[in-house]
Amino acid sequence: MTAAARATRITSAVAARPRLWWAVTLGFPAVYHLMMFAALVARFQAWPNYAVTYDWLGNVTEIIRATPSLSDMGAIIAQEWLFEVGRMNYDYGNGISEWSLHINPAKVLIICLLGGLVATLTTLVAARRAQCSSARLGGAGAAGGLGAALVGMTNVTLAWVVCCATPNWVVGLAILGLGVSSSLWLEQFGWWIEYAGFVLLLASLYLLSGDPKTAETAHQTAIPQSAMGAPR
Repeated sequence: MTAAARATRITSAVAARPRLWWAVTLGFPAVYHLMMFAALVARFQAWPNYAVTYDWLGNVTEIIRATPSLSDMGAIIAQEWLFEVGRMNYDYGNGISEWSLHINPAKVLIICLLGGLVATLTTLVAARRAQCSSARLGGAGAAGGLGAALVGMTNVTLAWVVCCATPNWVVGLAILGLGVSSSLWLEQFGWWIEYAGFVLLLASLYLLSGDPKTAETAHQTAIPQSAMGAPR
């Protein structure tokens, strides 16, 4: 099956259920950040006591003006925050942030892209339910779910003072119980894990957009008509 035919099948599935696609695409980033917030509150058994909004647009403008290298410019902009909420401990002078959640526009864009892919997979599963076998549907769903989990995990923007208060995806692993040293060691593999997640999502779309053989076709392939003898 050609790539154009697969793309047409995917777009047709999305067009057939536009409300579902938009609901998942727009709802996914909101649910994702709410889950991070809930995980912090549940882990530390305390509500945040501060929130800060940053001049993201002004900071980006200054970075563009003051940074001659385009590659450096993009890397710096990707680290800029828009919003921060967390808990401050005032036992140490002016206070120190014990834990926090950061809203990073660059990360938000990736999560929005992830939401769009998950929405596309959801509509494709709904459209192909009658044509695909349960094994194919289950395999594609599992691959897509694992891919979404990997991408989501590597774009966490949590900070914890135990991990040097640096917002990073490995902080989420440490908060969930993985050793701090092990979590920080995994940081170097972040890009590879994220890419693997996107590959799994795209592979699941490729698998479901194909033209699987029907049970009758597969049966005829396994037992040729010539082997069944002439009709009586």
